[in-house]
Amino acid sequence: MPTFRQLLTQKLRDAIGKADITVPDGITIEVVIASDERFGDYQSNAAMMVAKAARMNPRQLADAIVTAFDGSCFCEMPTIAGPGFLNFRLTPETLAASVSSQLADGMLGVPSVADPKRIVIDFSAPNVAKPMHVGHIRSTFIGDALARIARYVGHQVITDNHVGDWGTQFGMILHGWKTRLDQAALRKDAIHELVRVYRDVNAATKADEAVLETCKAELVKLQAGDEENLKIWRECVQLTLDQLHGIYARLGVTFDHYLGESFYNDSLTPLVKDLLEKNIAVISDGAVCVFSDGSRKPEQDPFLINRGGEWVPAPCLVRKSDGGFLYSTTDLATIDHRVRQFTADEIWYVVGAPQQLHFRQVFEVSQRRGHATRMEHIAFGSILGPDGKMFKTRSGESVGLLEVLEEAVERAAVVVAERDLPDNDKSKIAEVIGIGAVKYAELSQHRMTDYKFSWDKMLSLQGNTAPYLINAYVRIRSIFRKLDSGGGCPHTPSPSSVAITEDAERKLALKLSQFGEIVHDVLSDFRPNLLAQYLFELADTFHGFYEACPVLRSEGLTRHSRLVLCELTSRVLQTGLGLLGIQTTERM
Repeated sequence: MPTFRQLLTQKLRDAIGKADITVPDGITIEVVIASDERFGDYQSNAAMMVAKAARMNPRQLADAIVTAFDGSCFCEMPTIAGPGFLNFRLTPETLAASVSSQLADGMLGVPSVADPKRIVIDFSAPNVAKPMHVGHIRSTFIGDALARIARYVGHQVITDNHVGDWGTQFGMILHGWKTRLDQAALRKDAIHELVRVYRDVNAATKADEAVLETCKAELVKLQAGDEENLKIWRECVQLTLDQLHGIYARLGVTFDHYLGESFYNDSLTPLVKDLLEKNIAVISDGAVCVFSDGSRKPEQDPFLINRGGEWVPAPCLVRKSDGGFLYSTTDLATIDHRVRQFTADEIWYVVGAPQQLHFRQVFEVSQRRGHATRMEHIAFGSILGPDGKMFKTRSGESVGLLEVLEEAVERAAVVVAERDLPDNDKSKIAEVIGIGAVKYAELSQHRMTDYKFSWDKMLSLQGNTAPYLINAYVRIRSIFRKLDSGGGCPHTPSPSSVAITEDAERKLALKLSQFGEIVHDVLSDFRPNLLAQYLFELADTFHGFYEACPVLRSEGLTRHSRLVLCELTSRVLQTGLGLLGIQTTERM
């Protein structure tokens, strides 16, 4: 079913056409959610934009649009504010019908996309033989939320975890495995032992050049296909994946593929050869590089950098002078695979902001190679500690993701322990609240914002937090548990069975109707925080409704209508949180 914003936008465009108003090129006619509910539910500045471009009086133009506008009992007559803002207010009957149809709709009023795409989403990407840390939070949670939402609206999504399972660090790990490995420690905590071995060998290479040379030799043997080294490498990969699968299962995050860097090794040499043969790349000082082709303005060219007021080359290296390959080479091969094997229409990379230049270059090279697939780098900022600096342990190391999750659940368990709940439920509820709190603390932020990690804030039952939203859901479900009949409201009520008479009912019905709009807005700029903010506002609106409109003490149609509003609110909260990867619980 179309959203109110879509319907109003179409009616506005029809009115402009009926009024014989010419819309200049470059101006988009649209309706948005009103910024101030005192003036209406939706608004548009279309009259002012068109008037400015056509050098007309915006108020007169707005009057002409209002005269031609046909609401047909769908909304009240539009009003004009200020120099020409158009404001729209839906009728109570429209909102009542919307509530009923939304409750009966399996998608809860979220329209499916008209043109579904096949989208590959690359996110999380931890490294083999290293633990996941707090730096993986943003990529993992944002990527998972976008995958869930894209699937929900009808896109075909392929999630690919591009694990870092190849590289120079394996020379040290191989040498350490053969000379310093503690098998008992490996069985107890494989990743911890592999990290210890790597650090031990790394320190030794700095003290003894011979150790460094030994590590380099081990790496060369691995790259040449030495069976012993390949066997050790495979075991390191499997041990890492075993731990990753456990963490992802706890987070409720799934991947369709774990195609690491090693998967593309055999493609790298042919890829570089192809770049050279097509004159996309050239040899420069022994290295193979891609330079600017002069087709873009300097400030838009990813292969130029401004240094001292002068634009100088910033080439994309695809093979080093010693014959070694780089991340850019692997990423280009990865794009080839995703385009040819996955037949991707779009590829989304959920990777930190520092990699912006890298992806601009890789995308540009891929386009020169003939790939028309849309590619998006979904960048994000950093998580900071309470002191405003990078979130580290006291020893200066990255905080482990597993440790963050454990502490979140332990802190949630302290709160849950005080509640009158069955003992066997408390641990499950603490898990839901703790994990949900960490996820929501991330997803409620604009992805480009650096934010401070705060236990007290994320676990609070007040404010824009997961516990607050989960508690709102629990509060609604408790209403239905209190019903004398023990049942809920009808699942498919007819439009005539709901009446909207009170202002608080109206506000809640309107907020519920906007769920479908917000879900689609998330994907327009890859911002899960829009959905988080909406859910927070919905919970707030519900609490206002609950205080102003008694539910169980009301009677007849009023009671039924309010139960419908409660039921729909609980479903939207549960579904919306689920799209963010956050579970709910029936009691708390």
